[in-house]
Amino acid sequence: MEAWHYWLIAGLFLIILEIFTPGFVLASFGIGCFAAGLSASFGMSFYFQIFLFSAGTLLVFFGIRPLFKKYLLPSRVEVPTNVAALEGKSGRVMETVDNDKDTGRVKIGGEDWRAVASDDKVYREGETVQIIRVEGTKVLVKKS
Repeated sequence: MEAWHYWLIAGLFLIILEIFTPGFVLASFGIGCFAAGLSASFGMSFYFQIFLFSAGTLLVFFGIRPLFKKYLLPSRVEVPTNVAALEGKSGRVMETVDNDKDTGRVKIGGEDWRAVASDDKVYREGETVQIIRVEGTKVLVKKS
C-alpha cells in the first residue's frame, strides 16, 4: 500500500469515530489526514505531508469548527428551575395577604408559600395573584 492509502484509512477512521464523540474534533484530524493523503498521492515528501496534516487540522479546527458549533449545534436554552421557576407564575391566595397584619399564604402549583404584597394592597382568599420574586421563604405577589 502507498502512503496516501494510510492517510485515507486514518481519515475515514477518524471521521467514523466522530459520529460517537461530539465537538467536531476528530473530524478536524480526519480532514487533516485527507489533506496529507492528497499531497501523498502527488508524491510529496513525508515532511510536507505532515505539514499539510497539521495545517489542515488547525485550519479546520479553528476556522470551520466554530462555524459548525454556531450554526449546527442547538443552543442551550436556560430553563429556570427550583425557586427561579416560580417567578411569573400564578398562585391562589389561601390566607388573606395583608402586609399590615403580617398575614398571607399563597398556593403555587401545589406548594404553600408565605406571601407579601408588593404594592401593599390586601388580597382576599380565592384571588389569583402573580409571583414577582422569591425572597427567602416568602414570595412577593401582585394582582394578576
